[in-house]
Amino acid sequence: MPKRVDHEERRTEIADALVRVAGRQGLHAVGMRDVAAEARVSLRLVQYYFQTKEKLLLYGLERLAGRFTERVTARLAAAGDAPGPRATVEAVLLVSLPTDEESRVFHLVYTSYAVLAMTDRTLAAQPFTANPAAAEDAVAGLLRQAREAGLTRPGTEPRTEAITLLALTAGLGTSILAGHRTPESATAVLHHHLDRIFRVA
Repeated sequence: MPKRVDHEERRTEIADALVRVAGRQGLHAVGMRDVAAEARVSLRLVQYYFQTKEKLLLYGLERLAGRFTERVTARLAAAGDAPGPRATVEAVLLVSLPTDEESRVFHLVYTSYAVLAMTDRTLAAQPFTANPAAAEDAVAGLLRQAREAGLTRPGTEPRTEAITLLALTAGLGTSILAGHRTPESATAVLHHHLDRIFRVA
């Protein structure tokens, strides 16, 4: 009896291969043939599951986003029960920084996609480009909760601070990848800005 193929598992394996290649070569240099070789499958099979490179990239990024959420959840679990708004915001920001191999690939691939989408209309049209707005909404919501609970300093504007924190984290992450800053110094800068927003207990 022929072995039954798990199509979702196969799609996941191909997408993970994309992420590995992109982490080594940069997203701009990745072709479907490279991904097929990394996944040890035929180019035709990659094309069967992902008709275009854009669809493959989108699925790969969704896989990365899922793993990012798992890492945030794990960090919050380590912080104990009811970690609170500051710990939650801190977890999201710190997991975004490229401090180990997985987070390095995450930051590199996300940043590469954003840059490519600036000049590629097909990539820009993909729903992934709306994700930064979702992150901004989530962080702003946490800061709003903190303000309502009296945990932030007077005059804190949740939306503005969310935009600032996310932009700061993205810039710090790129500076780490470029070798201009250490993960430790980047983390210290983030903590400084969080101390400026939240009341120190």
